[in-house]
Amino acid sequence: MVEKMGWFDSNGLYEALDAERQARHLTWKQVAAASGVSASTLTRMAQGRRPDLDSLAALTAWSGLRADDFVRSESERPEPEPLAVISTYLRSDKNLTAEAATALDGVIKAAYEHLRIRK
Repeated sequence: MVEKMGWFDSNGLYEALDAERQARHLTWKQVAAASGVSASTLTRMAQGRRPDLDSLAALTAWSGLRADDFVRSESERPEPEPLAVISTYLRSDKNLTAEAATALDGVIKAAYEHLRIRK
């Protein structure tokens, strides 16, 4: 069995969300309404359970926190490949449709493969 490279610190996320909630003078019920996440999801998180991906996305969007800040690892994390970073930026660009981002991603990957230095 391969050992996992890292893990998600859901307790750390919950504590950071609680700090954000307190700073905004909100109840957890208000956080649920503002973020679009069910109150039961927040209750489960308080009990140490992890949110599902859609809830994680909604809570980080609501709070301004970055999910990546809660990924923990025993070893140093590698730098992502340039194409992975470019793909991420294209898909988050509000000036592009999903189809346009996919098309540009394909063009860039094809050009990169053709032009990259072979080792």
